[in-house]
Order: sequence, then structure tokens, then C-alpha cells
Amino acid sequence: MDDFILYFRLGLEHVLDFSAYDHILFLIVLAVVFSFNQWKKAVWLITFFTIGHTLTLALAAYGVINIRVDIIEFLIPVTIFITGLANVVRVNKASTGKEKINLFLALFFGLVHGLGFSNYFRLMIGQEEDKLLPLLEFALGIEASQVIIVFGILIIGTLLQNFFRVTKRDWVLVASSIVIGFTIPMMIERVFW
Repeated sequence: MDDFILYFRLGLEHVLDFSAYDHILFLIVLAVVFSFNQWKKAVWLITFFTIGHTLTLALAAYGVINIRVDIIEFLIPVTIFITGLANVVRVNKASTGKEKINLFLALFFGLVHGLGFSNYFRLMIGQEEDKLLPLLEFALGIEASQVIIVFGILIIGTLLQNFFRVTKRDWVLVASSIVIGFTIPMMIERVFW
């Protein structure tokens, strides 16, 4: 039980660490397009993101993949930027029929984000024979923290729209633009070539 708490807590802290805010920025642009009554769709998206994240952690933990850290550190803000830009471009368009594409993108971007943490995770579990159980415990911690953040974003959006009469369009545009503003300098400072 102590190991479960350890890895679950590490998963929570991985996402909730405000000094490594790129994960939070990604969750903001992922969730800002949803209303509170669409929480199930938002949770499905973050679950697919967690699956992708966990898959690359597993591949790295078992030594199947090893990608240069500088490339991944550049690609992480690129995924955030692309998601925020998609929000801005599609703000007035109906999202019906795009759920499968969004799930695929969340899974793919989860693969990229998982690679960013893979080296640390590989060192963390070291030479343990059973790598799968710590990986699943860690993934549960990631999922729990993402649910907390996404529900926070949904609540903020609901409060802004219902009590301060901010339109959903403005909420999506402003939140996504702020995140884009944070990611541009991240991409510039992490250029790897």
C-alpha cells in the first residue's frame, strides 16, 4: 500500500507542480472549450491523454524507446500551442463530429508529453522487476490530478459565463490566447536545432 501511495502521489505532483506548468497549460486549452454539462467529454479527452502519456512511459521504462530530451522539450509547448490555436480558429464553429479527431489528438499529444517525463520515470523506478504496477499507480495519480484541474476550469468557465455574463466565445478566446502567449516563449527558448 505504501508503494501505491508513493507512485499515486508522484503522479498527482507531476501534474499539480506549478513550477512545471506546461501540463496545466495543456489542460486549460483542452478543457476550456467545454461547458460544465459536457464534463464527460472533457474527462474522456484527458483519459485518452493519460493513456498516451502512460504508453510512452511504459515504452521508456522497458527500454523500448529513448528519444532526445531537447526534441521532446520543444514538442511539448508545440502541442499546447497547436491546441490553443485550434481553439481560437474553431471558436465559432460547431464541434459536432470532431470528437474522434479530438480523442486521437489527445492520445497523440499524451504520447509526446509522456516522453518528456520518461527519463525521470525510468530513473525513479530504477531496476524494479515489476514496472507495470508503479506505472499504473503513477497513471492513476496523473488522471486524478487532471480531473481536479479540468473540473476547476469547468467551474471557472461556468462562473464567468453565468454570473459575470462572459460569453463562451470570449472565455475560450481569452483563455486560449493567454495560454498561447505563455507557450510562444517556451517554444523559442526550447528550440533544439
